Amino acid sequence: MISVGIIGPEDLVQRVLAVGTANHPATLVPLPYRHETEAVQLVEQVHERVDAILFTGVVPFTIATEAGVIDRPAMYVSYDGATLLRALVELLRLGHDVTRLSIDTLRRSEVFETLIEAKLPTDDIQVLPYRAGLTSGDIVAFHRNAREQHETKIAISCLGSAFHLLENEMPSVRLAPSRYSIQSTLQALVLTTTGQHVGDAQVALGIIELPEPDEALARDLITLGGSLAVLPDGRNLVVTTRGLLEQATEQFSRMPLLDALAARHATARVGFGVGRTAAEAEALARRAVSRAASMGPVAGVVSMSDDVEIVIEPSSDQDQPLPDRAPESLPLLARRVGLNTQTLSRMRELVATLPDGLTTQDVAEHLAVQLRTARRVLKRLERAGLADPIGSQQHGRTGRPPTVYLIRL
Repeated sequence: MISVGIIGPEDLVQRVLAVGTANHPATLVPLPYRHETEAVQLVEQVHERVDAILFTGVVPFTIATEAGVIDRPAMYVSYDGATLLRALVELLRLGHDVTRLSIDTLRRSEVFETLIEAKLPTDDIQVLPYRAGLTSGDIVAFHRNAREQHETKIAISCLGSAFHLLENEMPSVRLAPSRYSIQSTLQALVLTTTGQHVGDAQVALGIIELPEPDEALARDLITLGGSLAVLPDGRNLVVTTRGLLEQATEQFSRMPLLDALAARHATARVGFGVGRTAAEAEALARRAVSRAASMGPVAGVVSMSDDVEIVIEPSSDQDQPLPDRAPESLPLLARRVGLNTQTLSRMRELVATLPDGLTTQDVAEHLAVQLRTARRVLKRLERAGLADPIGSQQHGRTGRPPTVYLIRL
């Protein structure tokens, strides 16, 4: 069963537990903090305990992301327009003036759309959208300034630490995520994590073609944690899993096994197939080793069920310093990744404009292709070791948030 760590203030963690326990087949691990700055420490402490992390809001999620400590699927529960609308209705019921408000964390467009739909004026509404680096002190200062400069009547905050400082100074409301937002985000996180685990457990079969028997081959395969057998035609069959293969090949970017074989044999062809069943993986492995044989005396190929074929060539002599070189030539990179040169050239342009990360939507818009095609481009780059998922963005959306990829081209 998937285990999900819930990071946030005590009351919101308990709210997520109450909503999530009854609706999702996952083990929820409460990880409450007293202040959002403790989010980084909590993520580091649960490294071996949970498969995924759900943050109760964008603030702790951003703090942990900026610290670079998130190494597994992670999402945050958004505070959407429905959450704000519910708070406005309650304030109206209690007789408060909701035309002069200061609101933090939510996007300006989302706040104004909600107010306009409720037929409320927006002229005297002050909004501070959340951005990386914004502290609770900054948020408190914003509300105080809004009261002094714009005569706002009520402060609405999404951050517990800011709310507790404000509630004794002015009428204040703390927003909490809706049940729907909690349910949809948790469901998306569990599905994402499950899909990742299933992918790691896919069958990976390898066929190794050598000119003569090699007694040292079994030792070379220790890192793959698999079994070795000899096929009737004299070639060697390796059985492992996709997860172990990815680790042993550094996300399909290099193959130490191929380097070791090349040092002992004049020819060495290695083909791995990754599939949902053993039969599919074997068919792909045979296709991969045939492709490797057509490329030269020493080559490795990984073939996958979604028509992805990654070419891995032997490494240069590690004892010799590599000459200074610019980014890898596009034709060579295209050959290794399985994309055409023009697509990689356009991707380099996009990475130059979005160096801190991009999404499938960014790729689709830049390449003028469908999301399905953009997803395939990113997946090929990831499997070639040139792209890493570094988090996700929700920005008030419900459903599965887009993954952010860091691309190295």
